[in-house]
Amino acid sequence: MRILLTGATGVIGSEVDELLSARRNVDVDLARTARRRSPAGDAVRWNIGTQPTPPEVRGEWDVIVHLAASTRWTMTRAEAYKANVAPLAAVLSLATERTHLVHVSTAYVVGPTPGSRDADPEYDAFRNGYEWSKAASEALVRERHAGPLTIVRPPLVVGRRRDGRISRFTGLYTLFQTFGSGLAAVVVGEPDGYVEIAPVDQVAEVVVDAALGPPPAVPTVETVAAGTRSLRLAPMLSIIIGALNEWRVARGLVPINEPPLVTADRWHRFFLPLAEQHLSPIQHHAIQLLGMFEGYTSMARPFEPTRRVADPADVLWRSVRFWAETRQRSAARTPEPWRIDGSVQSK
Repeated sequence: MRILLTGATGVIGSEVDELLSARRNVDVDLARTARRRSPAGDAVRWNIGTQPTPPEVRGEWDVIVHLAASTRWTMTRAEAYKANVAPLAAVLSLATERTHLVHVSTAYVVGPTPGSRDADPEYDAFRNGYEWSKAASEALVRERHAGPLTIVRPPLVVGRRRDGRISRFTGLYTLFQTFGSGLAAVVVGEPDGYVEIAPVDQVAEVVVDAALGPPPAVPTVETVAAGTRSLRLAPMLSIIIGALNEWRVARGLVPINEPPLVTADRWHRFFLPLAEQHLSPIQHHAIQLLGMFEGYTSMARPFEPTRRVADPADVLWRSVRFWAETRQRSAARTPEPWRIDGSVQSK
């Protein structure tokens, strides 16, 4: 069996690479591509979509696992197309009718609730260019790929179940940073809103199970989520602050306070218009950054999982602790409260 793995050095890709390498046998020939150099130096450097196909990845493949993508929420539509849709088109040129394509997408291709505040007309009512590009990629792969197809849809990805380990801190980890620095003066969202997270090792297991298993007879979608067992925003906030404070107290540091929750309606109608004129540039940036999480941490309903995350609270706790151990200077900071004049009050 010949397997091609794209995005082998990414957050999920590195985990998939490790699992595939551990599970494969003498009958599996695994090739990897990555935009950046891999630690072992065994991945073919390929900026997919902008560079010609390297000779090493030409030929027929039994399975292609496509993970190469940019997950930035701030991409324009043109940037998102170049980063995610164009590379998929290049990968599809390597697939035949017998190639099983395992395409990693995102659970957020379902889009926000129609008419919600975070639905952006510029992105066909998706929240941002990343979501839009993943939906466009799913449409492209269904249109062009005639062979077996598995689409894997994870939500926000955090650390491994057993130890919280992850290769890079992106997505939800931005909140950990802002809580420690004091930039998150408030958290905007619905206290009972759903927050879907998935451990990176479980997402990788779903991908590898698909890659090494029998090709599906019809296109298959695997959604990795907790569903009705997913976290709500208020308990999620308490878990993050509690894990940080447990780490801080063990080192003789003062615990940090849990930032207050403000509903989105109150925030946008009353607080933001009043406060915005007094915010400093860095506070404006923090508000914009945190605003991107509003739709992801206050979902009106959870996803319907095909692969259920059993204990998201424990996964989040371990992920916060791993982040704190790895980013000790950030985790040990003394938060600087906001002041009405747009500055922060030093301690």
